Amino acid sequence: MRIGVDIGGTFTDLCAVDETGIVAVHKVLTTHDEPARAVEEGLAALLPDLGAVEQVVHGTTLVTNALIERKGSRTALLATAGFRDVLEMRREHRYELYDLHLELPAPLVPRHLRFDVPERLLADGSVHTGLDEEYVARLGRELAGRGIEAVAVCFLHAFTNPAHERRAGEILAEVAPSLRVALSSDVVPEIREFERTSTTVANVYVQDLTERYLRDLEQRLHRLGIGRAPHIMLSNGGLATVDTAARYPIRILESGPAGGALAAAAIGPPDLLAFDMGGTTAKLCLIAGGEPLVTHQFEVDRKYRLLPGSGLPVRVPVTDLIEIGVGGGSIARIDALGLLTVGPDSAGSEPGPVCYGRGGTEPTVTDADLVLGYLDPGYFLGGGLRLDAEAARAVLREKIAGPLGVSVEEAAWGIHTSVNDDMANAARVHAVERGHDPAKLPMYTFGGAGPVHGAGVARALGASSVVAPPAAGVLSAAGFLTAPLAFDFVRSARAAVHDLAWEQVDALFAEMEAEGAALLAKSGVDEVTHRRVAEMRYAGQGYEIRVPVHGGHWPGTLIDEFTRTYRALYRRSGPEVGVEVLNWRVVSSGPKPVVSLRLTSSDASGDARKGTRKAYFPSAGGFVDTAVFDRYRLAPGTRVGGPAIVEERESTVVVPPGAHCVVRADSAVEVTV
Repeated sequence: MRIGVDIGGTFTDLCAVDETGIVAVHKVLTTHDEPARAVEEGLAALLPDLGAVEQVVHGTTLVTNALIERKGSRTALLATAGFRDVLEMRREHRYELYDLHLELPAPLVPRHLRFDVPERLLADGSVHTGLDEEYVARLGRELAGRGIEAVAVCFLHAFTNPAHERRAGEILAEVAPSLRVALSSDVVPEIREFERTSTTVANVYVQDLTERYLRDLEQRLHRLGIGRAPHIMLSNGGLATVDTAARYPIRILESGPAGGALAAAAIGPPDLLAFDMGGTTAKLCLIAGGEPLVTHQFEVDRKYRLLPGSGLPVRVPVTDLIEIGVGGGSIARIDALGLLTVGPDSAGSEPGPVCYGRGGTEPTVTDADLVLGYLDPGYFLGGGLRLDAEAARAVLREKIAGPLGVSVEEAAWGIHTSVNDDMANAARVHAVERGHDPAKLPMYTFGGAGPVHGAGVARALGASSVVAPPAAGVLSAAGFLTAPLAFDFVRSARAAVHDLAWEQVDALFAEMEAEGAALLAKSGVDEVTHRRVAEMRYAGQGYEIRVPVHGGHWPGTLIDEFTRTYRALYRRSGPEVGVEVLNWRVVSSGPKPVVSLRLTSSDASGDARKGTRKAYFPSAGGFVDTAVFDRYRLAPGTRVGGPAIVEERESTVVVPPGAHCVVRADSAVEVTV
């Protein structure tokens, strides 16, 4: 038995899988003050006997929340003399050119804790100015004496020659052993000074918080009778041990969303669009060739309409998805122009939507969906949380319908369709930027709120169908169980392709592969595969693309592979200039688990139709009698015409008028719109 656990902004999802498929699922409200408590409570309710559990895989938003809320350690930065302000100077780029009140996230390290260290390496790694070891020792003692808890060491060109950083780390360990120290040459040994510094600082800033949380989680699992330590989901779709995750907490920044993308890739066709809508955010991810796309550019704590450039950059491998602030708990309001707007702020789980009856006072997407009749107030979370429909109507009337001069139902429909349009627009941009037409891709939707909105998003995109997989409400947790143990490694060695010394490149690959094999061997993985990647660009370009490196004669085909990848992305060839490589990467991974994500608890005996209720569909004239079905009793091959609602404990599929759904052999529900 294996269990996946995903902590989200509103709910903590749990999914248990054995050799036959999904045997149990559960949702509990996230306990933000003590996240591991919700995990413990959820596990206790998931299965009566946890002694047979062989593995727990866990994903969490802890690191993201700590960075946004500034709840990390008191951190100092040691930089090469003259470069301590790189965190403040950023890229000298205005993400909104004409905004006179431009806001940027404050650096995690204030200026009075950023120090110029006398030392200097040149771009080729040679020493220009030796490290002032006495200065580092004196500074380390002073920082420890003033209560500083963590130090990031980011010296210029340390990705080429880490000697100065490593010596500084040794000195700090000698004079101030209580300090947590992160070296950029260890955390992110690659080119680009601002991103490297920002990532290293963020890693050590959350390291203590993350380690304490993971150790607490280990103890709670042990108390429940689960003997093995959990594995932690990485942002790139691989798994790590607790020790590795505690050392590199920045690698679990986007661990939750990665699970949903992995699950969609495991159960869907090679190319699809994965749409995950939970209680706080919606995520859209393109699956190409059977795998989620991965990027190494990510920002956290964006300040302005989620625009790139307005957040803290982190240079780590993450699943390439777009995340927008619309979920079930997203708050609806009338803006300064008198227009309806939804999100990005969310009621979360504390207090939650008004209909939860937990003290919420602002109208949310869940309140609107309840008023529209899409949710059963007595069957939310399988009846575990009864919803207050009258309270939802009252708050919508007071704060949305009244000011707009419309009915409560029209206000709720406006919220529902606004969210659908926002997600469709985001999906369109995300897919087109990566060379795909979203209208031609099958869409897989999951998360607690995803199937409610899936058909609406598909229609807005012009897509013909949308699929709600089995256990859609907890699919991210299920996706964790499809991931292998894996880790990424990188080395920067910028050079024109025709000037490369292939022996040196082979040595870099061999070094990273040996490091990967050693790291996975600590977890008992003997069968390790390595995937090589080069990050390349035309000379003069500012950013690079990722190019797979294949076979034993790869130097001769590298430019051809680059040209093919470039054309696939941009539908044209590049300029007639030279090609250069910036970074070399290796992904080392163990065997992929063999797991079925098919529901085993379905019972096709008996009548699947639970009854009817009024649901709102403007195309049918307003509220109409809508058939309600129990998903667990729908046999494969069953066809249901819209309007209809298909309910399971953790999510609800809405089939609008003019559409129909079919239960597939894998127990997924496919809605043709």
